Amino acid sequence: MSRNLRNIAIIAHVDHGKTTLIDSIMKQSGTFRANQKVDECVMDSGDLEKERGITILAKPTSIDWKQNGTHTRINIIDTPGHADFGGEVERVLHMADGVILLTDAAEGPMPQTKFVLGKALKLGLRPMVIINKIDRSDARPEEVVNEVFDLFVSLDASDAQLDFPILYASGRNGWCVRDLNDERKDLTPLLELVLDYVPAPDVQDDKPFAMLATLLDSDPFLGRCLTGRVVQGSAKINEAVKAIDLDGKLVENGRLTKLLKFEGTQRVPVTEVHAGDIICVAGLTKASVADTIGSPSLTKPIVSTPIDPPTMSVTISVNDSPFAGKDGNRVTSTAIRERLLAEAETNVAITFKESDDKDSFEIGGRGELQLGVLIETMRREGFEMTVSRPKVLFRKGDNGEKLEPVEEVYIDVDEEYASSVIDAMNQRKAEMQDMRSSGVGKSRITFLAPSRGLIGYQSKFLTDTRGTGIMNRLFHSYAPFKGDIGQRRNGALISIDTGTAVAYAIFNLQDRGTMFIGHQTPVYAGMIVGEHNRGNDLEINVMKGKKLTNMRASGSDEAVTLVPPRRMSLEEMMSYINDDELMEVTPKSLRLRKKYLCPHERKKAMRAAAST
Repeated sequence: MSRNLRNIAIIAHVDHGKTTLIDSIMKQSGTFRANQKVDECVMDSGDLEKERGITILAKPTSIDWKQNGTHTRINIIDTPGHADFGGEVERVLHMADGVILLTDAAEGPMPQTKFVLGKALKLGLRPMVIINKIDRSDARPEEVVNEVFDLFVSLDASDAQLDFPILYASGRNGWCVRDLNDERKDLTPLLELVLDYVPAPDVQDDKPFAMLATLLDSDPFLGRCLTGRVVQGSAKINEAVKAIDLDGKLVENGRLTKLLKFEGTQRVPVTEVHAGDIICVAGLTKASVADTIGSPSLTKPIVSTPIDPPTMSVTISVNDSPFAGKDGNRVTSTAIRERLLAEAETNVAITFKESDDKDSFEIGGRGELQLGVLIETMRREGFEMTVSRPKVLFRKGDNGEKLEPVEEVYIDVDEEYASSVIDAMNQRKAEMQDMRSSGVGKSRITFLAPSRGLIGYQSKFLTDTRGTGIMNRLFHSYAPFKGDIGQRRNGALISIDTGTAVAYAIFNLQDRGTMFIGHQTPVYAGMIVGEHNRGNDLEINVMKGKKLTNMRASGSDEAVTLVPPRRMSLEEMMSYINDDELMEVTPKSLRLRKKYLCPHERKKAMRAAAST
């Protein structure tokens, strides 16, 4: 059974074409009917994945490939490309026997390439390298191959891993070649290489059944579904099993009510599974990720690599603004608590911590994007909440010193903007590691910067580079605390009363700063309606209409011309706010507000902070 089976994972930096390549593989292997309508990036099944164009959840699929008259089942695992979702990648690599490393033919190896490749090499997996998007006008395949080899060397790859095969491909057009002069026809060279280069699963069929739970999700008909790879033995439907944790303690006893394998984009029920298969099981109510599911005679758990801890957190609490309860139907702290606990159970890269008075919850994650995706998902489920500014999670060193997370930052920028970027990063206590020309008037600058200094920098970075710069970040290590980092924005324009904003008032206040609201936007006292031109907060009245009289003067009735308000995404808002501010999240609206809506309470809090 295991001889005609291959398990591979596809890893790459975000937007280098993993999911598009899998689309082409599935089409050419006959997974879809000839007349079947198939969406682009079919593996990105979630709404947020389709909207943002990124993979958030790792997902297995499988194809059947025939070579020399022999049918081989190839299980393929699509992995996220963003470092914030690295917890998914770390887990699923345990299910693979080989990896395909995808690299953009123009951009070359990027931070996430380094991250996922390092994890794969540590597990002893043998990689195949595909230089993708070879048909780009600015492609530089030979230089990229050298950069990839240098990356392997810097990650201490073994001699066997350094002897990697190279293919050149265009995932969108569905072809790959071993040599750039070969005929560009289809993906047969890639699938043949997978069969020849990736070893069949090294498993033991004669031992008791055991599998490591790697992914957990919920099905409306089957309940909790655990996905993982069968490490040893075989199992049939309705067999009795038990689940044990990493310490060997019993989690629960149960039965395998459903066994499913992956075929294309579907999960197909089967009656029996064997060692080496990637399967999904249902019937267990308590078992979770990293638990071992096996025969009742099993005593030792399967070893699992520990997941890197979170580096950033936000505090989520009940929405207590004057507009609370108007949009959402899940507004209580109990509902929010249950949802966050369920998320922490299924996503091992998320941590959950409750406050002493049980009214707020600290959620830890890998970065602003991961936390933002969780909040956006809850928002679409009907939740209302308030979210604090992200804060980094500090540690204590061996000598008791304070340590903070430091990130490796790769910036690709036009040479004319390089000096302003370097200056801004220096203000954030970043240390420049490397600067080199990447051709066509562009520079690639590498920094080591504290995560604290990067919160909220993205919008300033885009302004400084006129929208042309590209910034990629990757967790590097914990380093000694670098001291205070100054605030990075002006004061806020705060609504003085509750009501509806009018164009006349906004028009007369535009010279005070940048507005976040437009005509007829509902506002309340303490809500942030714009950014002040100066460093102090300013309370303004955006509801003051024009006095109507029968007296007219020349020039008094000129047209009201409004500058379009500044619109920010959820992640931008979350990183924009200061420590004394909150983001109000409802299914229909995102608002910024002061933590204390009453001006007297704000002054009292400022005096208390100044005295300490």
